[in-house]
Amino acid sequence: MKGYKEIPAEEMPGNVIEMIGRQWMLVTAGGARCNTMTASWGGMGVIWGCPAATVYIRPQRYTRELVDAEERLTLSFMGGEYRSALAYCGSHSGRDGDKIAAAGLTTERTPAGTPYIGGAGVVLECRKMYRDRLGPAEFLEKELIDAWYPEKDFHYVYICAIEKVYIKE
Repeated sequence: MKGYKEIPAEEMPGNVIEMIGRQWMLVTAGGARCNTMTASWGGMGVIWGCPAATVYIRPQRYTRELVDAEERLTLSFMGGEYRSALAYCGSHSGRDGDKIAAAGLTTERTPAGTPYIGGAGVVLECRKMYRDRLGPAEFLEKELIDAWYPEKDFHYVYICAIEKVYIKE
C-alpha cells in the first residue's frame, strides 16, 4: 500500500474509544462493487488468542450485505478533515449509487485485495471469525431496547481478527 507502513496490532496508535466513538470509522467491504458505512459503535481487544475488532451493523444497511458476502473487511480511521464525508456516509445508502465518490472519497485495495478508504490515517484489515445478532431476550437492561431499537432492527455483531494494521506514513 503506497504511503502506508504495516505495524503490529499491539502498536496501533490512538485511543480506541476516541477513534470509534467520537471520530468514527468507516467499515468497508465488497468485491468488484464495494461500499462503506460510518460506524460509531465497535470495540477492539483480544479474543481467541488474537487481536480482534467487534463491528455492529444494522440489518437494513447495504454494507452488511457486502460484509456477509466477503471473508474480509476494513476499518478506516480518518482525520478531522474528513468529518463531513463520514457524516455523508453515515446518512446515505450506497445501494443505488456510488456513495464513496459522492462523499468525495476514494477506494483503494490492500495487498490482499480488500477495499479500504484512501487517505485514512489508520487502516485495519480484518477477517470475519464470528457473526451473531443481538436479540431482545439477551438484554439484561430492557430499557435499552426502547432507547436504541424502537424499530426492533437489532444489530448484527461481527467479531473479526485484525490481520494487518497499516498507518499512513
